[in-house]
Amino acid sequence: MSTKKFFLTCPKGIEALLAEELASLGISDVRQTVAGVWFEGELVDAYRVCLWSRLANRVLYPLAECDVASAQHLYDGVQQVNWLDHLRASGSLTIDFTGRSEVINNTQFGAQKVKDAIVDQIRTLTGNRPSVDRKQPDLRVNVHLSRDRAVIALDLSGDSLHRRGYRLQAGMAPMKENLASAVLMRSGWPGIATQHPLMLDPMCGSGTLLIEAAMMVADIAPGLLRRQFGFDRWLLHRKPEWQALLDEAEQRREAGLATLQHRFVGRDMDGRVLISARDNAKRAGLDAYIQFEKGRLEDLKAESLPAHEAGFLISNPPYGERLGENNQLKFLYRHLGDLLKQQFGGWLASIFTGNPDLCKVMGLRAEKQYKLYNGSIESRLYLYPIAKREASEASEQQARPLSEGAQMFANRLRKNIKGMAKWVKRDGIQAYRLYDADIPEYAVAVDLYGDQVHVQEYAAPKSVDPVRAFTRLNDVMSAIPDVLGIAPEQVVLKQRQRQQGKAQYEKQSETARFFEVNEHGCRLLVNLHDYLDTGLFLDHRPVRKHLQGMADGKDVLNLFCYTASASVHMAVGGAKTTTSVDMSATYLNWAERNLELNGFKGKHHALVKADCIKWLHSQFKPAYDLIFMDPPTFSNSKRMQGVLDVQRDHVELVRSAMALLRPGGTLVFSNNYRRFKLDYEALGEYDCNDISHKSLDPDFKRNQRIHSCFEIRHKG
Repeated sequence: MSTKKFFLTCPKGIEALLAEELASLGISDVRQTVAGVWFEGELVDAYRVCLWSRLANRVLYPLAECDVASAQHLYDGVQQVNWLDHLRASGSLTIDFTGRSEVINNTQFGAQKVKDAIVDQIRTLTGNRPSVDRKQPDLRVNVHLSRDRAVIALDLSGDSLHRRGYRLQAGMAPMKENLASAVLMRSGWPGIATQHPLMLDPMCGSGTLLIEAAMMVADIAPGLLRRQFGFDRWLLHRKPEWQALLDEAEQRREAGLATLQHRFVGRDMDGRVLISARDNAKRAGLDAYIQFEKGRLEDLKAESLPAHEAGFLISNPPYGERLGENNQLKFLYRHLGDLLKQQFGGWLASIFTGNPDLCKVMGLRAEKQYKLYNGSIESRLYLYPIAKREASEASEQQARPLSEGAQMFANRLRKNIKGMAKWVKRDGIQAYRLYDADIPEYAVAVDLYGDQVHVQEYAAPKSVDPVRAFTRLNDVMSAIPDVLGIAPEQVVLKQRQRQQGKAQYEKQSETARFFEVNEHGCRLLVNLHDYLDTGLFLDHRPVRKHLQGMADGKDVLNLFCYTASASVHMAVGGAKTTTSVDMSATYLNWAERNLELNGFKGKHHALVKADCIKWLHSQFKPAYDLIFMDPPTFSNSKRMQGVLDVQRDHVELVRSAMALLRPGGTLVFSNNYRRFKLDYEALGEYDCNDISHKSLDPDFKRNQRIHSCFEIRHKG
């Protein structure tokens, strides 16, 4: 038989591994290129790759090449091939077109031109034309255009080979099966399986790493579960040769499972994703060999695992970049590092991450590391041999007291608690700021909400070593539960940085953990997890109390109302009507819940979704006796007309609000721009009284520029 040339596509970074895999399949004439490998061999070799490659995406069989100086050149080049050798006139096809040039600058146009060339040729010769079927075509044609030259090929794989057929559902950020195999191979699997009879993935998600590992050690062909390949209805398909490969693979699978001694354990804290993992393992025929259990990383104990003396831990922990997530993940990685050092001596560990900085906090030195790509994300695989430790050393590590830095921070917390104790008890305060960067090295704000703690880390300058900054943050997170006598799970961490536009309103997670705090007789819902802010601005507590005392019998307006906590206070204070305006539907829904929680609903308590500036301009008569306006410092939200800058725009805002204020009424105007200066001259027609110094409770006395607050009235 004559040899043919084939091209295998693969994820970037695993080309060398793919070449090694081809050698293991008996294919020697191999040449690597970026994101792929060329090889020469028989058609049966291409079949073998389709069935056995754990790394390739597609197996392409080039039929022709042509220069493409124009669209007509592409059309003519495709017609070099006698397509009736490959496809029935009544058959179906689909075109995958990649690459661009000056004359073909749109892949859809390129695909259309290729399709026209094939259909026109067959119609001219037979009078019939094939149809287009994108899901299950008889023939999948692949054309790649690069440097004005096109390669026209058949896709023998059909759907991408990474889709084995066992995974119908995955977690939030699933790892593709061929990338999982690459991670395993770079980790030394399955060569290390004999010495390490237990594999553990403590954050297994949909179980891909474990399933791929089990398939390797059980000698199961990754393509054995697939229902369709690109050559199934190809006219030159050699069915006997393919069937022989399938029969051999079935025999090897049965033999491999019969002798499979390895144990696989997958854990995850998300019970829903574990359902998918179990279903995936069952479809792969491996559910009897993989044990899945629900559990947090923090609760993992090595002694609870079978054969834990010599295991292999492998994981692809989360590495998200959403607000606050990076620091939360540092604690996860730190805990993983501590867990390995304290409980998994003698094990091998392999950690794959798209954020290598997170691995720096693990406190482990990698023996090897490899660069791989998870889609477009440049990622790293770190291999850690974990040294055995004496039992006494491990127990001493676990019982370690607070570090010197953590102790210093803890002492400051105790001092602040003592200093505010009388005020908290006298006023019945449930939510207050306990600490606000009192020690410069520990630049965090610590807020108490009942028995929950909200910690905001002020973003460190780029000049600060990230590991050192995290060590200090770790001191903070260690000291808080120790001082307050609470569980670590009751402490929520976020990173505080300036937010603009719609980022002010975006969810940060999906926990929906609302709970209630009481403030001066008002019941208010807070959420420490899901948003940048908690739903309650603590520094405005005295302002809300002041508004509550002024509201009796009045029609009140709350502009930029956020969650309408001030509206609740005014309603509790006896307001006749409340109107609350904000452009965020999310926060208005929250506002409605706050009002209803206190017994206020209906036409006397209006909630208006609108751009406050635009809404102010649409009102034409004084209708309110008391107005509270607390605009953001800056906003360029697409939902807002123009850009809001409170220093620049406050005169217009005040005048627009004052136009709605009845004689004898009061506008309470506040904002959190720390360098704010009221333009008394431009607002000379009003009486403006700075009450900022009166609007701070003891928890914010240390930082008196936290906000500015004014009472503004019509003169006379």
